Amino acid sequence: MAVSKFSLRNMIRSATTFPGRIGRSLSGYRFIAIIAVLGPGIIAANAGNDAGGIATYSTVGAKYGYTLLWAFIPMIVSLIVVQEMCVRMGVVTGQGLADLIREQFGVRWTTVIMLALLVANSGVIISQFVGVAQAAELFGISRYIAVPATSVVIWWLVVKGSQAKVESVFLGISLVFICYIVSGLLSDPDWGEIGREFVSPSFQWNSGYIFTVMALIGTTITPFMQFFVQSSTVEKGMDEDDLSIARADVIVGTSFALLIAVFIVISTAATLHQAGIKDVDSAATAAEALAPVAGNYAKYLFALGLFGASMLAMGVLPLATAYSISEALGFEKGLSRSFREAPIFIGIFTGLILIGAIFALIPNIPQIKLLLITQAINGLLLPFILIAIVSLSSNSEIMGKHRNGILFKCFAWLITIVVSALSFLLLGSTFTDIF
Repeated sequence: MAVSKFSLRNMIRSATTFPGRIGRSLSGYRFIAIIAVLGPGIIAANAGNDAGGIATYSTVGAKYGYTLLWAFIPMIVSLIVVQEMCVRMGVVTGQGLADLIREQFGVRWTTVIMLALLVANSGVIISQFVGVAQAAELFGISRYIAVPATSVVIWWLVVKGSQAKVESVFLGISLVFICYIVSGLLSDPDWGEIGREFVSPSFQWNSGYIFTVMALIGTTITPFMQFFVQSSTVEKGMDEDDLSIARADVIVGTSFALLIAVFIVISTAATLHQAGIKDVDSAATAAEALAPVAGNYAKYLFALGLFGASMLAMGVLPLATAYSISEALGFEKGLSRSFREAPIFIGIFTGLILIGAIFALIPNIPQIKLLLITQAINGLLLPFILIAIVSLSSNSEIMGKHRNGILFKCFAWLITIVVSALSFLLLGSTFTDIF
């Protein structure tokens, strides 16, 4: 017999008061309830480690060795703060981020933001399908087999599966990222130097180094992640009693995702950088370059991680886009809805899957140019999204007692100002590279 959420909550509370066997039994239900709430934060953060992200982290390790590891400390704090605000808004209001933006800032601004998000996400989605194609080819599988097959699997999972099933599969795919931890450990890195770069970082005052720092931040904090994590939180039906667990989900997910990013940097720094290989233009190139330095085992581990990362992102990105546009336009949305109930939501998701698959099958598609353009749009969009997130989560009419406190709000605005400034600088540099 199914146990309701209300019953689970009562058992959780009782577990702290009943001694002995009863308490231990009820504690088991507490564990089940916690696991049931986990998911959105872990999936959103790990989806950020997509094909473009892996390429960026690989470039950081190959070109600069361990010297940029210090940047992950402010990055993890910033991402936790931003995603915590989104999760808290989802739990307290029961509304997605695009829904709140439309209500508070009007249809005109929302339309502009959604159009920019659609264009940017479409480009990034194509890059994920290209990532699947490249990873498959590293294993000797044709992209003309891998791309259609994975497209059908992801589409069938999302359109025909339940919210719980989709989330479980996405969480399972996230485990593939462990390949990068193994790859980092097998690369025999200098742990002493790694520790020194974390606690006493060095900094280089040259344009290439500064651009790479900006690219790291742009890769880690992206607009689609914030829309996805809030919409997923709403769809899980969390309420204020779940807030502490939802926050833990964000902290665990962000910490794991950036740990993976750190190990990608470590593995490429210990191998490619040491061997003098500094030119990495994609995650697939990094995997290929590892073979003569660290052997085919490292290459295939890296390729497997790329395949899993791209598959996760090729599911999450279209979902995030479909959630956002459906919310902004006031249409029905959700993984539990049929096509008859939510035609716009499922139609957007299906269309983006088709676009990604078709473009990925085009030979010699200019992936770097595509990523530069989408990076430019995301760099322009991110400051507006961050301003909206901080403003909405600080609004007492919307959030009540769960609004941002004074110190938290000051810290959140500081993150917004710094990240926005870096995004605009990155935007300028990207336009220079494009034109």
